[in-house]
Amino acid sequence: MILFPGNNRISVNPCESVAKCIWLVLIMSIVVNAQGGAPWWRQLKTGVLPPGPLNSITDVAGVTVGQVTLIEGNDCRTGVTAIVPHPGNIFQEKVPAAIYVANGFGKLAGSTQIEELGNLETPIVLTNTLSVPVAAKALIDYTLNLPGNEAVRSVNPLVGETNDGYLNNIRAGYVKETHVLQALQAAAGGPVSEGNVGAGTGTICFGFKGGIGTASRQLPDKLGGYTVGVLVQTNFGGILQINGAPVGQELQQYYLRETLEAIHDGSCMIIVATDAPLDARQLKRLARRALYGLVKAGGVSTHGSGDYVIAFSTTPDLRYPYQSDASTVSRKILRDDHLSPLFLAAAEATEEAIYHSLFAAEDMRGHRGDIKALPHEKVKEILRRHNLLNHRQ
Repeated sequence: MILFPGNNRISVNPCESVAKCIWLVLIMSIVVNAQGGAPWWRQLKTGVLPPGPLNSITDVAGVTVGQVTLIEGNDCRTGVTAIVPHPGNIFQEKVPAAIYVANGFGKLAGSTQIEELGNLETPIVLTNTLSVPVAAKALIDYTLNLPGNEAVRSVNPLVGETNDGYLNNIRAGYVKETHVLQALQAAAGGPVSEGNVGAGTGTICFGFKGGIGTASRQLPDKLGGYTVGVLVQTNFGGILQINGAPVGQELQQYYLRETLEAIHDGSCMIIVATDAPLDARQLKRLARRALYGLVKAGGVSTHGSGDYVIAFSTTPDLRYPYQSDASTVSRKILRDDHLSPLFLAAAEATEEAIYHSLFAAEDMRGHRGDIKALPHEKVKEILRRHNLLNHRQ
């Protein structure tokens, strides 16, 4: 095992040889700076609601994340991110779920069954566009091989993607089924690596290096005490704003500038988890509000963008058993007139998760060129000039 002190990433090398390559498998790790403290951008105040203890999707009890990062030579810049809603057999204990599509130029495998039935029966896997079939096959095998699923004859794997074809030679098919299984096996609670990791290894956001980002919001006890956690895979364009400051414009890097036009069409996958007792209809309403966070960050859902939100509830009483002798079900769900604080939480957590994906990312040279990371010091100066460099107490 090799420790990279700059990001405290744990690397296991090698994991597999494919086409004479030795893969670097970067799995979940604590994202802190070399001095052991939280980076400045993770202390930046966004919105009004407080984050959970980790400011991560894993603040929602039971939710785990696993990631495999593939970096080799000049061409391989891709990976897998897996989000697991609860530690049990998800096929046997399905969770209520919903999907909202802002712009459907994407490949979200398994979405129609969730739309029809309102539940999720596998973990969620994110990867690159051309690796969706590989990931789906791996997710099917993973589910079929779980104890208790010996008689299962149909599985609906949920796999999302963004196109990392600028930095990654996407036609080479670097992601293999073993990498998806490794991400699922590595899934754990605790802090989640952000930036150039997992499915965000080769992504670009607002013309800067994008990646994986996560954040959460915790409602006060008098509003139910519920948690909303978000994880994003950012690979989209627009005009970057941070806490309302026109960062993209002031850095002279934004959508429709001639030199960047070619790399600004892209996608964003947004995963929203909550422990609030919501059914599929309410989760779709929650998913819509996550898009407000994307818009506030400056996203515009261009023609070629695949912007999808997947929302699910982890409430144990709302799980849907695969088999049951009961002909009816009775479940308690939150009244609609108590949803508004959750809507705000989803919007704020999504906005902040997008920022985290950018701030955590690093410069990357890849298949078709170089992409620079967001320049921290310049961004801090812009925020300071607009009186928006506010930190959490």
